[in-house]
Parts: sequence; structure tokens; C-alpha cells
Amino acid sequence: MKNLISERVADFIKNYPPFNVLDSKSLFQLAEQVLIVYKEKNSVIFSVDEPQHSHFYLVHKGAVTLNNPATTNILDYCDEGDIFGLRPLFANENYKLEARAHEECILYGIPIEIFKPIAKQNEEVTIFLMESFASNTRNPYAKSQKGQLFDHEGEEEEEISKEVVLPDLQLASYSKKLVTCSTRTTIKKAADIMSKKKIGSILVISKDLPVGIITDKDFRNKVISGEQPITASVKSIMTTPVITYPKNLTITQAQMAMMKSNISHLIITEDGTPNTSALGILSKHDVMVSLGDNPAVLVKAIKRTSRIKKIKQIRKSVMVLLSGYLEQNIPLGLIAKIISELNDTCIKQVVEISIAKMDNPPPVKFAWLALGSQGRSEQLLHTDQDNALVFEDVPEEDLPKTTTYFLELSKLITKGLNTIGYEYCPADMMASNPKWCLSLEEWKNKLSYWIGNPGPNEVLMSSIFFDYSLAFGERSLLDNMSDHIFRTVQNYPIFLVHLANGALQSPSPTGFFRQFVVEQDGQHKDFFDLKSRALRPLIDAARVLILSHSVKAISNTWERYEKLAELEPNNQELYLACSYATKALLKFRTRQGLANHDSGRFIKLDQLSKQEKMKLKRTFKAIKEIQELITLRFKVTNFLG
Repeated sequence: MKNLISERVADFIKNYPPFNVLDSKSLFQLAEQVLIVYKEKNSVIFSVDEPQHSHFYLVHKGAVTLNNPATTNILDYCDEGDIFGLRPLFANENYKLEARAHEECILYGIPIEIFKPIAKQNEEVTIFLMESFASNTRNPYAKSQKGQLFDHEGEEEEEISKEVVLPDLQLASYSKKLVTCSTRTTIKKAADIMSKKKIGSILVISKDLPVGIITDKDFRNKVISGEQPITASVKSIMTTPVITYPKNLTITQAQMAMMKSNISHLIITEDGTPNTSALGILSKHDVMVSLGDNPAVLVKAIKRTSRIKKIKQIRKSVMVLLSGYLEQNIPLGLIAKIISELNDTCIKQVVEISIAKMDNPPPVKFAWLALGSQGRSEQLLHTDQDNALVFEDVPEEDLPKTTTYFLELSKLITKGLNTIGYEYCPADMMASNPKWCLSLEEWKNKLSYWIGNPGPNEVLMSSIFFDYSLAFGERSLLDNMSDHIFRTVQNYPIFLVHLANGALQSPSPTGFFRQFVVEQDGQHKDFFDLKSRALRPLIDAARVLILSHSVKAISNTWERYEKLAELEPNNQELYLACSYATKALLKFRTRQGLANHDSGRFIKLDQLSKQEKMKLKRTFKAIKEIQELITLRFKVTNFLG
């Protein structure tokens, strides 16, 4: 009769190192002896100086922290599939750290007496465990973790400058894959090398130093013309001496050097002279690529165009820029500022072009408002439009005519935004809808109604509208609306309770044993909804908290949390955790969206690595704690009762 429990254990452990290299016989021999351990949240698995256990551990469900109680520092998180407590395998001494259940856990205790002889028969297992124990890391083959326990990869490097790097300061990116030949190489041989490598130039060296360069132009002018035979040495056609520069060359310096010497290639050396070995080569094409992906250059290109379809083409470069920033692991806060500035510039230009298409200029001042993720400067990928228009108050007899003008303008603008990649809002929350194109007084009346009569629909409308920013036009109109909102909220404090209740409606990201809760039906069945279950709870909580403090002019979610950390020092740790979680989730969503060519909202979990799943789960603690704070702060439970 089969042992079903052992089979299930074997099916699980075979997926994780070092058990994944064991043969079936060894795997089942081990699985039959595994101890299944249940631990409640916060319970201790082993403590500092505790005598060794007869098992080391593998996490089956839940999560475990390894702590140093003396410093209260969490040194490592162990998630599903991670091993810990290896000390009894290698050292006859008590534990040096405390292992504690970070949440409800099921652990597999791997019996050392059974495991040791199996490991001895498999060199790969032994090496893995020895390196893991010696390097203080669960996975010694993850180079980023060498010598440390806690994985910091992906954390925001706040020390990096928040300023956008302009072309005159941006370092030129040069090719480090040098293709070279000697002065004695024949022209034919050099041509063959260039053809095989598919390159347009080759560096000529002598005694490891750069002495010349040959380009396609040299072949045209000096060989095909008949001036030199293909059997001659490259020395007869190379351009010499080479122009050299140090590796910290900026794009502007490279442009000037090329124009000054009328050349298309620069050689990068250690000290910037021909007296040291070449490190790389910089071509005119490299400079143009660098300029093309520079935000300042893209802004200029957007502002110069008078065609909306041209803006669509430029936005493709914005996506290339975004992808490059993510690959370089530039802080999400800086990425968002740059991409939002570029998106805002695109919107402004669409508005300008649309105004030019109208028969008459705007009759009064107006403001085009970006709402939702664009209003929060969090729209990195192409998503739906959410916008509104507010115009100056006019005499009652002029209101119909003025409204008609701005509705016509709004239709042109929303059509233009759709052309450059912003889908129409399915719920029609756009300025082309008469409900979202109003005078200042009309907007004040609508906002007063939403705040004074906070039903589910009014709270939803408020949530969308309160995340706004000025995309184009008269800022005083926006400021006037903001003042009205805060005054009205102070007069109707119950509104905050309704808004807090709305912030608690987002479904939980995890269920029993911290398993991801996925969609149960519909188009995205079995997918994880990153927007609704992870990002939205953080966004909604930040909105109601910042509104309760009457803080104006901060619509970005992580900046709201950073401001809240200043205002409430006693909750600083939680608010900063929420700020980090928001950035981490948005970066994750953006990467998923770029990889899958969609919005990144719905995640197919089986396509994620274990490390990616673990990073996602680490953000969920902040979500749970901020919702608990909201519940207590606004007494939502009592209110609902």
C-alpha cells in the first residue's frame, strides 16, 4: 500500500535544492522519515544557544524569520522551499540565531541521521550545503547574496540623485567589446573579420596600444577605388593617430570631439591617451542612440511636433527609456518623475494641437486635469484615460455656449490621447463626457454633493477625482478646487469614515497559509490581480489619511506616505514600509507589463520565480497593517455596525 503522505512530501521537496538532484530512491527514503511540524505565528522554532535539533528544516507553507535577539534585527526571511537550521550538519555547537514563525507555518524536519549518508553519496548536495552554510545564505549560487543573509536586491537606492541627468552631464555609453587586428594584418583579413562580426570598424593595435582605426569609409575610399590592393597591410589604409578620451567622457564632449576632428569614432583608454590599452570604442551611432533615449531630447522632440501621430512614435522611445531605467535598477521614484514628465509633455502637446484645430481660441481660461494613476504620477505603462476639464465661471447666459466649446475641444483631446496610446476609459470618466467638463462653480457643487452625500458611487467618484494633477492650463482653478474640497471635508467629517470604508473594500492578496488569492472566474481566471489586491489598498489608504491631515498638492502615493511619516512619527516605520511597498509593487507591475506587452495588472503566478513571489509577499504585511490602522483610526467597524 502506498504511503500518500510520503508521496506528497517527495513531490514537494524534489522541486527545491539540494533535494532536486536526488534520485527517486533517495528522495522517497528521505520523505518517509520527514517530520511534519506545525508552528503558530510568532512561535519559536529554535532559539539562540539552544542545543541542536536532530533535524534541519524546509519551509513547506508560511514564512520564517532568522533573528538576532540582541539587536532585534531580522537577518533573513525563509519562504516556501527555503532550508534553514543547517548548523547541526556541520558544527557541533548550539544555534547562533533565533528562528521564529513569521506567520502560521508548516515545516518539514529533515532528519540529519538519514540525510547525511544520502548527501555523502552525492557530491553536488554536499557542495551546495557546505557553501550555503559557509556563505551565510540560503542559496550560495545567488551571487548577490554572497556573505549576507538578507536579500536587499531591488531596494530603492535613495542616495542616487533625484535630478534628471541632462545630455551635457550624461556619460557616453561606449562598446567594451573591442574587435582588433595588428598592423601586419592584411586588408582582406580585416574585411573578413568585420563581415563575420557584423561591425563597421576595427581597431588596429601594436604592442597592445591603439595606433589606428579602419572603417567602412576607408574600404570605400582606399580599397574599392583601387588605391590599395586587398593583399596590402591595414597599416596602408588605417586612420592614424587615433583620437582617444578617458572613460568618463560625456555625450556633449563626444559630439564636440567628433565634429572638431571630423571623425565618427573615438577610442576610450584608461588615461585618455594612446599610451594605455584601449577599453572600448565610441561611435557616432552610439552618441545618437544615447541622445535619442535622453529625456531632455525627447521633451524637445515632443514640443517641436505639430502632428499627433508623431507623438505616438516618440512615446515608443519613452517606453524604451523606461525599460532601460528598470534594467539599470534606477529608483522607482526617479523613474516615475521622468516618465510622468514625458507623459505630461505628450498630453500638453496634444492639448496645444487640439486648440489649434478649433475655429476659435478658448473663450476663458481652463485647466485640463489628469486623474487616477496619471494624476498620481504613477502611470508608467499605457493605460486608460482618466481626465477632467474645469473652466472659469461665466455669466449664466454664456454657460451653454462655453460648455459646448470645451466639450468639442475635449473630444479632440481625448481622441488625440487615444491616438498616442491612451485607451478610452470604459466608464467614460473623461472630459469629453459632459459630466466631467464643467465650470469651476459646477465642479464645486458636484464635489460638495459627493462629500455631503457619500454613497458608494459618490465615494468612488471622489476616490478617482481626489488624485488629480494639472496637466495643462490655469493652476489657480486647480488650487481653488483643492481649497473647496478641504473646507467641505472639514464640514462633513463623516465623509472620511465613508472614504476609509471604501479603502477597506479591496480584497485580501493572500488566503490560508499566505497563498496568493487568484481570480476564480472570467477572462483572468487563476491570475493574481496585482492592482486590486495589492496596489489599490495602499493607494486608497494613503488618500484618506493625507486628506484627514488637510495636506494639499501631494497626490503621489509614496510621497503621501513619506509626508505621513513626518506628520505621525509614532507610525513612521509603517508609513515608510507602505511607501517602499508601493514603489516595489509598481516597479514589479511595470516589469511584468513590459515583458507581456500589457498593463501588468494580471499576473500568471506559474511564470514567476520563487524569488519574485517572495518579494511580492513581503509587501503584503504593510497592506495588512495599514488597513488595520485605517479600521482603528476611523472606527470603520463601529460605523458599519
